[in-house]
Amino acid sequence: MRDYTTFLVEKSDDRVVTVTLNRPERLNSYNLAMLDDFRRFWAEAAADDEINAVVLRACEGRAFSSGQDIREEAGILRSHNVWFEQCPGTSLGPKANHFWKPIVTAVHGMAAGGAFYLLNESDVIICSDDATFFDPHTTFGLVASLEPIGATYRMPLGDVLRMALLGNDERISAYSALRMGLVTEVVPREVLWTRAHELAAKIARKPAMATQGTVKAIWESLDIPRTAALQRGLVYTDIGNMARAQVNRDAVMAKKQEFTVR
Repeated sequence: MRDYTTFLVEKSDDRVVTVTLNRPERLNSYNLAMLDDFRRFWAEAAADDEINAVVLRACEGRAFSSGQDIREEAGILRSHNVWFEQCPGTSLGPKANHFWKPIVTAVHGMAAGGAFYLLNESDVIICSDDATFFDPHTTFGLVASLEPIGATYRMPLGDVLRMALLGNDERISAYSALRMGLVTEVVPREVLWTRAHELAAKIARKPAMATQGTVKAIWESLDIPRTAALQRGLVYTDIGNMARAQVNRDAVMAKKQEFTVR
């Protein structure tokens, strides 16, 4: 894969690609270059049949991401033509880019504000026990809208409102994030990356037709009424269940399979 300026990309033999945010001097905040990098990455990774799952993480330091780089605010959201303004999530978010390969996101340290563009569209989120989550917009006199609206699909409304309105005055701990459903697992910092890759590798071993169809069906269901979602989901099973041909069911059932209880 090509080189990117704001994150590192590493492919492994188990069909997992690892993306590591790499702007430690700016707490891995996003800027125009990162928006462009992600826009290109989602397209390239979608077309690469050797990639079945993605691990998204950040380089060692204080933060997973502090959101938008305030030094480069101009141009990130605003346009000279109001009708062409775009939410930064249009570039950062995998689902906004029609990327349906499963994403396991590993969060350590701070995840603030615009970091939720990445969190809100991840499939599985785990975090280290030192992780904290918050949205500083209102503290700086800014309306908190895009990131918390996305978060309402992962967290209870009351918790999202509390986070958005309290701004910098309160941070959600790792275990509170687990209770809210923002993350699915909390692990020690030293095993965070290993655990994220382990989960992604297990997903990547399954037929890509099945996992990508599952991601697409579930996420698209959020945009339409329940009955329409079920009808579309049935179509996706007809299309995607050809993945059965890639699995020997008798062998799977006969094998004493190891599993974990969460």
